[in-house]
Amino acid sequence: MKLLLAVLILASSAAAECIPFDKAPENIGKTTCVTGKVVKVSQSPRSGTYFLNFCDDYRNCPFTVVVFPKDLRDVGDVTQLEGKTIEIHGTIKEYRGRAEIVLIDARQLKGESAKIPPAPKNLDVERRGNYSAGKFSHQDADNKRTRQTRPRPTTSGEQEPD
Repeated sequence: MKLLLAVLILASSAAAECIPFDKAPENIGKTTCVTGKVVKVSQSPRSGTYFLNFCDDYRNCPFTVVVFPKDLRDVGDVTQLEGKTIEIHGTIKEYRGRAEIVLIDARQLKGESAKIPPAPKNLDVERRGNYSAGKFSHQDADNKRTRQTRPRPTTSGEQEPD
């Protein structure tokens, strides 16, 4: 289903000329290409959703690109897009009074932005895009942060705590 959607988006917008990001609100509901320089890539601490912002103040920006954590494996490391001029193909939707395109597949990106590396392997998308370092920590009764460690194997084969 996701593949079919991406193919339809690309097929319908392949011949479309890119519009500047500030013209996106005039094209809500249309499937087209939008271009602009990504000023900042930010991530919501609550949901793990990434936002590609085209203005210094995202609250006053007419357009944004949204990447949900579940799509990061198909999109790649969107943090690499900061400072680059991108071309994104898709349907422009309105969300809370602003225009946006939801990026679900790397094939929606063209030009310089199409060559982003895959998302890091230690990116745990089920944990809302946070990196999984393999070590856990918890808070003790005094509300001090302590580190829980894994036992290390010894030369004799027995487990020894860190």
